[in-house]
Order: sequence, then C-alpha cells, then structure tokens
Amino acid sequence: MSQEPPQHGGDPGQQGPEGWAPRDASAAAPTPDSPHPNGAQDPKGRKKHPKRPKRTGWRRAIPTWRMTLGGVLLLALLIVGGFIAGYQLIDIPAANAAATAQANVYVYADGKTVIARDGEINREKIPLDRIPPTIQHAVLAAEDRDFYSEDAIDIKATLRAGWNTVTGKGRQGGSTITQQYVKNYYLGQEQTVIRKAKEFFISIKLDREQSKDDILEGYLNTSYFGRNAYGIQAASHAYYGKDVEDLDTGEGAYLASLLNAPSSYDVVAHPENKKAVLARWDYVLDGMVKHDWLTDADREAMTFPVPDKARPATALSGQRGYIVQAVEDYLTTNKIIDADTLATGGYRITTTLQKKKQDALVEAVDDNVLSKTSDEREADRNVRAGGASIDPANGHVVALYGGVDYTKQYVNNATRRDYQVGSTFKPFVLAAALANGSTTQKHRAITPNTRYDGTNKRTVQSAAGSTGYSPANEDDVDYGSITVREATDKSVNAVYAQMAQDVGPQEVKDTAVALGIPEDTPDLTASPSIALGPATASAVDMASAYATLADHGRQRPHTLVAKISKDGTALDLPARNTRQAISREAADTTTSVLRSVVDGGTGTAALGAGRPAAGKTGTAEEDRAAWFAGYTPDLATVIAVMGQDPKTGVQKPLYGALGLARMNGGGAPAQTWADYTRAALEGSEVQGFDLQADEGPEEPDPDESAEGEDTEDTGDTEEAGGTGDSREKRDSARSRTPDAPSGASRAPRARRTATPAAAPSHAPADESTDRDPTAQGPDARQQPGIRPARPASGLPVTRRERGGQDHHGPTRP
Repeated sequence: MSQEPPQHGGDPGQQGPEGWAPRDASAAAPTPDSPHPNGAQDPKGRKKHPKRPKRTGWRRAIPTWRMTLGGVLLLALLIVGGFIAGYQLIDIPAANAAATAQANVYVYADGKTVIARDGEINREKIPLDRIPPTIQHAVLAAEDRDFYSEDAIDIKATLRAGWNTVTGKGRQGGSTITQQYVKNYYLGQEQTVIRKAKEFFISIKLDREQSKDDILEGYLNTSYFGRNAYGIQAASHAYYGKDVEDLDTGEGAYLASLLNAPSSYDVVAHPENKKAVLARWDYVLDGMVKHDWLTDADREAMTFPVPDKARPATALSGQRGYIVQAVEDYLTTNKIIDADTLATGGYRITTTLQKKKQDALVEAVDDNVLSKTSDEREADRNVRAGGASIDPANGHVVALYGGVDYTKQYVNNATRRDYQVGSTFKPFVLAAALANGSTTQKHRAITPNTRYDGTNKRTVQSAAGSTGYSPANEDDVDYGSITVREATDKSVNAVYAQMAQDVGPQEVKDTAVALGIPEDTPDLTASPSIALGPATASAVDMASAYATLADHGRQRPHTLVAKISKDGTALDLPARNTRQAISREAADTTTSVLRSVVDGGTGTAALGAGRPAAGKTGTAEEDRAAWFAGYTPDLATVIAVMGQDPKTGVQKPLYGALGLARMNGGGAPAQTWADYTRAALEGSEVQGFDLQADEGPEEPDPDESAEGEDTEDTGDTEEAGGTGDSREKRDSARSRTPDAPSGASRAPRARRTATPAAAPSHAPADESTDRDPTAQGPDARQQPGIRPARPASGLPVTRRERGGQDHHGPTRP
C-alpha cells in the first residue's frame, strides 16, 4: 500500500485534518494578491478581472448592442416568416363582384321612392392585340412607365405613398399596374390594411404566373374611365363613338388621362376643369416622347381631341341623370366616397330631394319656359333652364332642375358654374354693408334709406379719387339722388358699384363666401364691379346663399345626400355645422329691402306665389342668362334661363327667345319661381317673415342747390337727367309704391306709410301711373298707390339694367 496521502487538488494548506476541503469556501480561497504558497503561478494561467458594474439610472433605458442586434434579428425573422406564411396562405382568388359592377340605387328623401338606378354596366372585353400599341403606350405613360421592366411591387413608390398619406400630404398613388389590376379584378377598392396585404401577395403570385401582356390586357378591360364605361373599348365608344382600333394617339392619350380622375376629367361634363385635363394630357404625351413611343414632331403637331357629347342610357333620361350626376359629384367632392369605389355599385343613396317639390319644379319650368319655345324661332333653340330649391331650416336641396332631358342636354344647368349671376349678387353687397357697419365716402352709415347718386355712367370714387370704372344703368337712365332701397328695387348699377367700393370689394367677397358662395367661384373678384355679378356661381350655390338670408343669417352647408349605405353598413357623412354668417339684423334688413323688390320693384311677378316673399332679379352680360333668386321664410329657390348654342356649346344672347324682345329676371324666371313656390308649399301653413330690421333714418332728398351725394359732381343738378327737367319731375320719377305687407310681419320704417294689405298696388314693373303735378314733396311720396312717372330723361322707367361698361360685367337685374 502506498504511503502517499490522498491527492485532492487545490491548496494542501487549506485542507481539513482528514484531507477534505473546508465547507467555507471563502476560508479556502487565497486573498487576491497573496502569492501561491509555493511561489508557483495559477495552474490555468488566468488572471481574474473585476465584475462589470451594474447599469443604473437612465442607462438602464438604453438597450445594449446585444439587445439591439437581437431585436433586429428577431424582426427580420418575423418579416421573413410573415412573408413566407402570407405567400403560402394567400392564393389568387376568383374574380369578385367588383369586376362586374352592380347598380347603385338613388331614392327620394322618404327612403322608399326610387329616383334612378345606374346599373347598366357598359363593358366589352377585347384581346390585347386589338388595342393599338400607341394606345397601350399612352396608358403606360399615364400610369406605370416601367411596367414591363419592374417587379409586381414597387416598394419605393409604395413606401413614398404611405409616407405622404401619414404625413397629411394626401392619398398618393404608389401602385403598379399589376397592383391596380389585382385591386380592380380580384379584391375591392376599400382602403384597409388587410386588403393591401392581400394585394401585395396576390400581385407577386400573379406576376409569376401570368405574363405582362396578360396583366396589361386585364387592366385595360377592367379599369373605369367615367361615363359608366368599363374598359378601353367601352371608353372609346363613350367618348369618341368608335372602336379602340380607330383611335389616334391624341384620343388614346385623353382616355389614358381619364384613369387618374374619370369624373373630374370629363371636359364635356366639367368644362371648368379643362385646364387640369390639358395638363394631364400633356403629361401623358410627354411621357411617351421620353420613352421613345412618340416622336417630337408628332407631339408638336397634336391638338387636344375634344370628346363627343355623352350618350347616357335611357334609364337616366329626364331629370334622373342630372340628379345622379349631381349626387355623385357631391359624394366625390366631399370625399365621402371616390368615383372608382362608387362605380363598383351596390350603394343605396337616400337623397334630400322631395318628390312633390321635384315634380312641381319640373312642371313650373315646362309651363313658363319650355312650352313657350317655338321651332320657328331661331333664338328658342338656345334656351336652357336650370334651378335649385333649398330648405333654409336644414340646408337640404329639395328640388333640382338640370335641363330638358339628360339624354339630350348632358350638362347640368343646376350645378354648372359658367354663367354670370348678374344683379342677383347685389344683395350680398347690401348685406356686407350692414354686417360691417360700412359708411359712405362722406362717413354716413349705409342703410336702406341712405341716398346715393344714381346718375348713369357715374364714375366710382374711392378715398384716393376716381377708380376709372363707370357702369351704365339699364337703358342709360339717370336716377339722380336715390335711396338704397329704391336703387335695389330698380337695380341701379351706379349706386351698387359705388356702394361696393364704399364697403370694400374684399369685404363684399368675404360676405358672399360667408353666406354660402364657394370661394373658388370663377370671376369672384374683389373689385367694384363685383356688385354687378360677373361671378359665375351655380343655381345651387346661389340658393344656398339666399337660404342663409332667409334663416336670419345662419349658414349651413347645403347637402344632396341624407344617407348612403352598402350591404346595410352606412358610410359617414361630413359634419354640417350651423354658424352665424352675418348678424340677424343685417340679414333681416337685407330681407326687408328684397321684399320691396317683390312688392313693387323688378320682381313683382313673384307675387304669384301667394306668399310673403323676398327676392332679386338679375341678367348676365349681353342677355346670356336671366335669373330670379328669392325666398319665403321656409323655401329658397333660384331659377335661371340660359342661352347656349346646342351644337357648339357657346353661350348665346337670349334676344327674341320665348317671343320676347329681351329676357330679364323679372319675366320667365320670376314667373317660374312663383308657380313652383305656390305648388311646392301648397297645403302648408303660410309663414310670415319675422324680421328684426334696422331701416336707418330717412334722409332728405337734397335740393337742386345742394352738393351731390357721396359722389363726384355730375354737372348741373337741375339737369341730372340730361334734359333740363325740374327737380320736381325727377322727384316724381323716383316716387314708388310703399311696401305692402303681403300678409307678413314687416319691420316699421321711419316716416313711411304702409299701403293697407287689403288693397296693395302691384302694377307691372314697366308701367307708370300719372300723378298730380301739384302733389310734390315728401307727402306726395307717401301717398299709397302712386306709381313712378317717366324720368327726366324722357325714357320710360324700366325695371331692368343694361350690361355694364366694356368688360366690367353684367349690369341688368
């Protein structure tokens, strides 16, 4: 047996009496700096290092590089795993219902009575080899120029589009043609994460399983081009009346342009968008040149190919097509739904239109306009009519007249914005003056009783002097000193142009916008001529603004849609908050003045409604349109008769139309308004105006030795009419019938005597009544039943105005 002691390793000096290591490890461990008992080094040759201090405070919130690397690797694994799983799980589905769009249903406000169905889907699928290469290249230049060389997904464009959307720069297109085809044919138009994920994987699979030619063919056969046309062949017939093989390059470029905004880029339906359409058309052609699909010489030789008029389906005949078009424009303009999504169909749209009022408006136009046209009169072929009616209490459009027949006259006369509104704009000038507490050049408050110089072609004066603008009155009549109320009754241009300058043209524009006129209305320019109505607001726009006056200055955006749903799920409609656009006193005082226009001014034909009414007549420059805009306390309506060449679309004067020498707002438009209003409100309680008006102090008529009003001198005050007649005769010419209550509550006017309601005097606007030449002065002007005599110029008193000076806009009532 060996006598050697057991070998336990470690330090022998630290072993117990029997050779075992002690239980207390610390007791056996040498001190950090103590040398080995035998002077030898650690057998493993390692030097011990101190432990890393623990992370404290804010440093604990910062991940270490190991944590960061681990997180990146985990994210990468998740992405790769998700891609693999998505690719394996998502298959290419069968074509869905969006590829064969169903009908949308439009109903009246009762939610039951159907107005129209737009379910006649216009589609004809054709093979790619029937589509000329130039047309294919135009589509590629418009939508995806690198289609044949790129992958199914453009990651960079998709990320850019997502970023622009998130940062509020608007929804941006980042989809390739492959993605768009997948969306159109296999999926749907909804903007959801799930749909985008499916589109991503299906596009990749489709790109592997089908050729680029097959995908392009499917895209060209499923895309929506507007005019209810699905696919390039249907679009070719809808816009140019021929097969796609017969299209030239310019026509193909226009159809390719439509893919970006099919509803807005139809220049026939929306002539106001022609500038944007031309820019898009140029973009397409320039892209073709850039990719050598078109030569520079051919590009320079091209002119824009104006498409044919639309030939809508007979299901949209009469007013139905106009209503559908107006509703679709409302939905897309207010971003409730985009045109492509709406075109897939299946939506039930409850409008705000009321059948009784809609039928009444159609009948009134037929009776007062269309029935009076004759095939034997050349001017009658140019007659067009439009109108809109709004409930002031809620802003609902309750009736709309777009034209004689949607299948015959495609442009909607109720919503178009290309005809001047004329003197129907003047109430906005008065409302602006009252709302802003404006004063004349001589610092007198502007009220209905404020006097102005109504001299014909009087130059408008500013604080700095002459503006150089000298509008003419109708028939060049001189009115001399005249109150604002009388100037409104007779629609005196000289007065209202000066008033617009006194108020401030920008303030006038701002007030019109506040009342409901769209800020982007063409020719809504802040200058003195704004008062005479060169702006081209639509009938719906004007009805909305007049509805604000009817509701005591409370404005709410108008609407055509009460509800829209699909498969029982309702879409959100925009909030329509009511606000006080102008003070009640300003609105009610304006209404009081407009009541005088109906009671004894240019709009007496509106009395045929048999209800208390306020309104204003207007005529566009060169008699191209005549308007009447008016309201009762519970209904605001605007009627327009327009002149347009049926072949060229050019605006035409209405001289001789309906057998009349001249067209004015107090004629057919006011008569139509009266008949419609009477029928639309039949059976409802007659409501009077509850006005809180401030007429202002009555100003004395300056004598012949007095200095003129807030105007420049116009010469001998005794000869303001140009004939040397006496001031007494001019007083007689300016005398007017005091306002009749017409069954309504009217605000009292200073020193005015109301004609008894039982015996109102409403002679035709262009007639005058002889008066006793000895009855002069204020007392004579207060006598009931007195009608205006002939003015000093010897011309008959007319209730109309002639177009203004040169280019300064319309000036007739």
